[in-house]
Amino acid sequence: MPRKPRARHHVYVVELDDRVWNNGRFRRANPDYQLGKPFVYVGMTGLDPDIRFDKHKAGIQANRFVLEFGLRLLPALYEHHNPMPYDDARLMEVDLGIALRRAGYGVWQA
Repeated sequence: MPRKPRARHHVYVVELDDRVWNNGRFRRANPDYQLGKPFVYVGMTGLDPDIRFDKHKAGIQANRFVLEFGLRLLPALYEHHNPMPYDDARLMEVDLGIALRRAGYGVWQA
């Protein structure tokens, strides 16, 4: 009987400072951004999201936008999904990014 995958991975969302909009790559990735909506980074991790955010801010396996512009985690956007098996987290990371973009957010994903 196959073992059920362990639910120990998480998706997470980091709010980014408005100054990220000055970056051309970020702007080009978000042509449908709606003025006034948050800018966010969506990721997935096998760590607790708080620890992963601290690592980003310390420059450890950091996404450049989170390192430079990351303000805080936005748990209301992701907590209800966590934890989950690795494959589910990989898919949820993409789905969550798509959903936030459709809602007008400025989104970056690695």
